[in-house]
Amino acid sequence: MTRPQRGEAGVEGRGEGVSGSPSRTLAGAETGEGAPGPGAGDDAAPPGDASSAGGAGGDTLQPGALQAPDVATAGRAFLATLAGKSPKTERTYTTALGRFREFLDEEGLPPGSVPTDALPATILERFYGWLVRGYGRDRRATVTTYLAGTRAFIAFLDRRGLLAAETSSEQMRAHLRQVVATGSYKTPRVDRALPLVVVEAEKLPLPSPGPQGARERLELLRDRAILHTLFATGMRREEVSRLNREDVDDGWSGQALITGKGDKERVVFFTDEALASVRAYLDSRADRYAPLFLRQHRRRGRARASGDNLRLSPLGIWRVVKRYATLAGVDASPHDFRHAKASTLLNRGAQLAEVQDILGHASPETTKKIYAHYETAHLRDAFDRYSATVDEAARDVRSRRPSEKLPIDARPPRRGR
Repeated sequence: MTRPQRGEAGVEGRGEGVSGSPSRTLAGAETGEGAPGPGAGDDAAPPGDASSAGGAGGDTLQPGALQAPDVATAGRAFLATLAGKSPKTERTYTTALGRFREFLDEEGLPPGSVPTDALPATILERFYGWLVRGYGRDRRATVTTYLAGTRAFIAFLDRRGLLAAETSSEQMRAHLRQVVATGSYKTPRVDRALPLVVVEAEKLPLPSPGPQGARERLELLRDRAILHTLFATGMRREEVSRLNREDVDDGWSGQALITGKGDKERVVFFTDEALASVRAYLDSRADRYAPLFLRQHRRRGRARASGDNLRLSPLGIWRVVKRYATLAGVDASPHDFRHAKASTLLNRGAQLAEVQDILGHASPETTKKIYAHYETAHLRDAFDRYSATVDEAARDVRSRRPSEKLPIDARPPRRGR
């Protein structure tokens, strides 16, 4: 069957300029279109420059034009609508579109020349297969992240009437749902020796405060404070990197209001032990720079007004953990402290909803899927209290059956009729 042309009967409501249908233009893109994106997982590929996904130049199609734009042009217009999203979401979607462009090239659909209305209804399904083949089934976070960005792009095309007349974003998602694996979250495996990472940093001798050892002393005090903060709060490494000294009142406030994943605010709590390590570090610093944790190496450059250019990055946090984990002989990452905090809280009686708030999960389902297996202490207690031994079960049966058969020699003689 021949596909109807734009403006013909049967295509009202999918393109403007003919018969009062919506305009096939990318101009005037509303800020913030597209579904909210997940933060890229640690294993997601690093975002490239804007050119990797076509850039965010805000290309437009002249109002009234009947020809659909090519995928690359539409991609740039889509990225231009993300100004209201978090920088991380924007980077994630840019990277996702970069992978989508690579996929289209390999499929013989060059993004610079293929119009958006030539994308088949199975394109998301095929893209998913390409991602799984490239990254493997174990890289679920990476695959899910790239799919989310591309689904948001497809939804953008659908809203603008830039897909084929017989195709919708919902139809594409339906095809995708048929093939996407629905495997459950893997239970996080955390080395029980994780606390030894903190102990390793604590037992190292502090260098002298003189000119020769001042930098090394500051670095060790900072690393102790970082490890104690991770252990006490269960924060993500990016959240730790963002901390300012005023957030914790120079180490005197037992809680801090932070901005976490998805730009959501939550309160995190510090132990006295963690605060003491933070104060020890700040007391040794001869500055009032805003960041709580600074880069201490010699090539860090000169500080600007607030010292924000000296802030220790999330990668720097990761390196601190890896350094002391190696010394302690423990396999650990910053996220392991988060898992350990959650499992400890649950096993000591905290409810899933409480752990959700402490960790900053957007949905209780996320907490339940990842950490439900850690409620083993409660389960064991219930198991021990309510289970029965064979003898106990047998006694219970006998108590319910008073007419239980007795041995033959113990039976009373039958009475004659």
